[in-house]
Amino acid sequence: MQFHTWEPVYEAILADFGYPRDGDEAARDALGELLQETDTYRPEGVGFDGQTVAIAGAGPSLEAETDRAADADVVVAASVAADRLRDAGIAVDCMVTDLDKNPETGRNLTRAGTPVFVHAHGDNVPAVREYVPTYDAAFVVPTTQAEPTDTVQNFGGFTDGDRAAFVADHFGAERLTFVGWDFDDPDISPEKRRKLDWAERLLYWLERRRNEHFSVLNGRRDDIDPLVSPR
Repeated sequence: MQFHTWEPVYEAILADFGYPRDGDEAARDALGELLQETDTYRPEGVGFDGQTVAIAGAGPSLEAETDRAADADVVVAASVAADRLRDAGIAVDCMVTDLDKNPETGRNLTRAGTPVFVHAHGDNVPAVREYVPTYDAAFVVPTTQAEPTDTVQNFGGFTDGDRAAFVADHFGAERLTFVGWDFDDPDISPEKRRKLDWAERLLYWLERRRNEHFSVLNGRRDDIDPLVSPR
């Protein structure tokens, strides 16, 4: 995902939520400053080329779908999905997080040699400054939703879950499968509902860019705002 392709979508997200762009940029720079003197992980080493990648969300259906995660070549877990999969005996190959729920898991994974895509945005700078220095930088991939820098990258995506899908796409996944995704979960907050609506729109955009059909969107496409053209 090139930033010039992502930027119109990013601007639409900012407008919808009323987020200030300079907040994301300040967070990006704070993350970059923490890591500028270190060698961070080069995600090309993850090895998504030609692989089936399971994108694990943290919805209530996750434990019932662990067999599909186990069948994938690679598992990319969003936030607490990493803990729940590991508790079920499923290895996690990458984690995507903005540090809002289980930052200790990210720390432990990096120290064990598992890459963690750490995301900075406008309201998580305190968490970035507190936790990132405790991570093994050799297994940190720093990310932003604003314009990338030499240190902090942008692969596309907004929530941890859809960002995981964009990461897998960027690094050559042949097929994406989705486990633990529950767009109609009745127990989420109104703000989380809005974010899931955006995640749904972003996955719809991504599947059209990939010429792929994501089963997680079956029965939903007719009601999804198409966002922007596939390319």
